[in-house]
Amino acid sequence: MIEIRAEHCHDVPARERLLDACFPGNRRAKTSERLREGRLPARGLAFAAMRAGRLVGTLRLWHVEAGLARPALLLGPLAVDPAIQGQGLGSVMMQAALGRAESLGHGAVLLVGDAPYYARFGFDRALAEGLTLPGPFERARFLGLELRAGALAGAEGLVRATGLLSPVEAVANEAQVARRRAA
Repeated sequence: MIEIRAEHCHDVPARERLLDACFPGNRRAKTSERLREGRLPARGLAFAAMRAGRLVGTLRLWHVEAGLARPALLLGPLAVDPAIQGQGLGSVMMQAALGRAESLGHGAVLLVGDAPYYARFGFDRALAEGLTLPGPFERARFLGLELRAGALAGAEGLVRATGLLSPVEAVANEAQVARRRAA
């Protein structure tokens, strides 16, 4: 039996190994990764799928701004252990994550991914049409979903990270600000 639960900090090493297995190559070079880098996932929106004490799936959502002053979430990555892919765990995780995001009052979700796969959850290219990412991305794979009607209506401009800095990044950022003030 597989349990989907909130991600714990001790899940992170297994999560990184799973992501490396699912996305070989330089997954850290993707533009979406730049938006997540040094940030914490949105509170209550980091999920771990566990089977017999082993991490077999992961999904996180991140705070972003979709153009000027328009809050949204960035989904990703969604990863399922290659040994059990195709058994529906990804869909179950997506439904759980989107349901939780909606219950927490979030209005919109963006992602870069396989359009035919994500269309089954309501993601559509047209909802992200006026938005751009801060780096290279495939326009056809940039998708949006409204959890609240009109949440992305007229959205245009650059998507930027707005989530909390991870503790390590926060300390480094404070030190940088202090150095500038002292100079």
